[in-house]
Amino acid sequence: MATMRGGETASAMLAAVIIVLSVLTMTSFGANVTYDHRALVIDANRRLLISGSIHYPRSTPEMWPDLIQKSKDGGLNVIETYVFWDLHEPVQGQYDFSGRKDLVKFFKLVGDAGLYAHLRIGPYVCAEWNYGGFPLWLHFVPGIVLRTDNQPFKDAMQKFTGAIVDLMKKNNLYASQGGPIILSQIENEYGNIESHYGSGAKPYINWAANMALSLDTGVPWVMCQQADAPDPIINTCNGFYCDQFTPNSNQKPKLWTENWSGWFSTFGNPIPYRPVEDLAFAVVRFFQRGGTLQNYYMYHGGTNFGRTTGGPFISTSYDYDAPIDEYGIIHQPKWGHLKDVHAAIMLCEEALLATDPTYSSLGANIEAAVYKTGSGSCAAFLANVGTSDANVNFNGNSYLLSAWSVSILPDCKSVALNTAKINSVSILPKFTPQALNHEINSLGGSESSWAWFNEPIGISTNDVFTKSGLLEQINTTADQSDYLWYSASIGIKGDEPFLQNGSATVLHIDSLGHGLHAFINGKSAGTQFGNSGNAKISIDLPITLGQGTNKIDLLSLTIGLQNYGAFFDEQGAGITGPVLLKGSTEDSVLSLSTQTQQWTYQVGLKGEALNLPDGSSSEWQSTSAFPLNQPLTWYKATFSAPGSNDPVALDFTGMGKGEAWVNGESIGRYWPTFSSGSTGCTNSCNYRGAYFSSKCLRNCGQPTQQLYHVPRSWLKLTGNILVVFEEIGGDPTKISWAMRQTGSICSHVSESHPPPVDTWSQEKKSGPVVALECPSSSQVISSIKFASFGTPGGTCGSFEHGKCKSTRALSIVQKACVGSQGCSIPVSIHTFGDPCIGVKKSLAVEAICT
Repeated sequence: MATMRGGETASAMLAAVIIVLSVLTMTSFGANVTYDHRALVIDANRRLLISGSIHYPRSTPEMWPDLIQKSKDGGLNVIETYVFWDLHEPVQGQYDFSGRKDLVKFFKLVGDAGLYAHLRIGPYVCAEWNYGGFPLWLHFVPGIVLRTDNQPFKDAMQKFTGAIVDLMKKNNLYASQGGPIILSQIENEYGNIESHYGSGAKPYINWAANMALSLDTGVPWVMCQQADAPDPIINTCNGFYCDQFTPNSNQKPKLWTENWSGWFSTFGNPIPYRPVEDLAFAVVRFFQRGGTLQNYYMYHGGTNFGRTTGGPFISTSYDYDAPIDEYGIIHQPKWGHLKDVHAAIMLCEEALLATDPTYSSLGANIEAAVYKTGSGSCAAFLANVGTSDANVNFNGNSYLLSAWSVSILPDCKSVALNTAKINSVSILPKFTPQALNHEINSLGGSESSWAWFNEPIGISTNDVFTKSGLLEQINTTADQSDYLWYSASIGIKGDEPFLQNGSATVLHIDSLGHGLHAFINGKSAGTQFGNSGNAKISIDLPITLGQGTNKIDLLSLTIGLQNYGAFFDEQGAGITGPVLLKGSTEDSVLSLSTQTQQWTYQVGLKGEALNLPDGSSSEWQSTSAFPLNQPLTWYKATFSAPGSNDPVALDFTGMGKGEAWVNGESIGRYWPTFSSGSTGCTNSCNYRGAYFSSKCLRNCGQPTQQLYHVPRSWLKLTGNILVVFEEIGGDPTKISWAMRQTGSICSHVSESHPPPVDTWSQEKKSGPVVALECPSSSQVISSIKFASFGTPGGTCGSFEHGKCKSTRALSIVQKACVGSQGCSIPVSIHTFGDPCIGVKKSLAVEAICT
């Protein structure tokens, strides 16, 4: 510790006392949060708020501090999350806030980081979450109808909402108590489906608003996508663009609760992504047109662990193409470019919050918005909403506006940032394979490292029941398991009209979905799955029946319950029929769906009843023949954690479909055999023009998801247990680790780029630069794979020289960068010479960090 002189010591002590007193004041007395027509007002000051969604159960408590800090480093000042009712009250009246469900800990970490929080209670959340976040026990409350003017539902909703508010108050988490929560939400996107609920909708919304207000949180409440939100509830916008949104009162601020940073993925489909140029355009357009709070949905998407996915058919990964990826690593250039956007917007904060904008047209598809105060502050936004570049004149100066972009002028003169021009580094992620390091391998072969258990076909537990006719699945299982066995016996004489040659027939099955495995007399007869567009199944299976008693066993399964839409909770699943044995003519049909046919039902699998996922059961086998590519098989292996501290995933190449557990924690459903179609993808999507969820796709012709995140905190150094339930057949010896690491880092900056936004306020303006920095402080740039100044093309990982190029570029970049953790190179002919006079030039660099 350095020694200070007496005066310095006194000054430091005084500063420390002031800081402590200010913290104590905030903790003891809290903040006053209100709003006016421009913004949220915190302690009498309007605030410009940039928010991001991080759903606490989609990561782990060990990841939370780093995710929150990276959000703050990226320029956010608010963290937003839903509250997941089904997690916290899985059994009516029994609450759980442990582990990944520790909502209090999450918000305390947000506050400790100096950030605000937005608590979206809902309690319906959508969120691509199983059953929209509702607990299944709600479905069985007598007389209940969800999300309408129905007393049983309102009673349950009020009880849970009150419990969450009380928990927040008990822990002093509202801003009015000195905590971080400045905003709360009740209901969620109800306006999208309100008309379907008829006369019960409006009274319900009014009741929900009054109920929320009665809880006296001391902070404002919002309703998203709710144009008729009653005062003083603030109605807010969700969507890819919200610049044209207007609140339902001129006394309310313009807030954007969900700016979709990408889109979710579904098994069997390509992976959507959203170019950062378009996302930045949407953000700046919103602030240009009077917005003062916008939230990225998602800023970190995370992972749908366990059976939490909705849909159905939502994938286990909830990466969402967010600025922080599923593994907690910043996604470049998205994170970095948005950080620059936030910095540029905050340069305009004084003018933005002091007044309303004045709009003017500068030409076709060109709009200027000016915020000018009486004290002389001035900020301007120049927007080109067309798909062609344009030169415009503003305040006597000329500006080049790229297509579909906004330039930010914090002083109404010089450009701090253009949304289409990226200064941030790009990073190519890579996954490095590593073998699963088995600890038990006494016989020397990989197969001997595995134990297994053959899931019996059909009824195998004592917890069964028999009913006449076919039962809907969700009402039967209460979603305690993905699986429901339907089992029936049928006697055959050999002369039945639905038989051909005395034994052959067709088994027809209609199911509400989502998947089906059929077995006749213990042998597989066929498998069918629905898809994200249509979960229903209709299948004809040729089968052979023998004389005497024949056994039909049908294993129906769900792949996440519906989470969105009017009356989504009433959408069923499972085999509701008809189930028929069909001959060659319409008359030669036997129905197995009638009330005269007895079916025996078993909820779940025997392996689940034996608690095989925790790995401790005595039922595991390891002495008989190892079952490869066999359906309905459980596997278990013991392994050591992979080396290094990189985030890790399990690569399920070689497996079919099922669920996996590591040390008793479910990493989710896996399905590497469900690939997307081969068309519709592009590696370089044109960001110009309105974005929609299927505009930009990648991974065509590939498995939707092959890698499955395993949080590091779930792993021990040794003695880890992996349990896998394989539905359709696979080879577990092919399962391996994949280490999430950094490949190349790149940058491509032109002579027309604005200088880095953090240099904008400097008296002497710099020019554009390529700035490279290794993602880890322990790394240095070890080599330059590509460098070209002139007219290079391509993207990171596939740059190409253009016809115009400087012969000195590579050596100059190598000298400036190799051996350093980061480097900065001016993009200028003064640095590289002029290889082609009169041509606009750029510098493209790809580097390797080690």
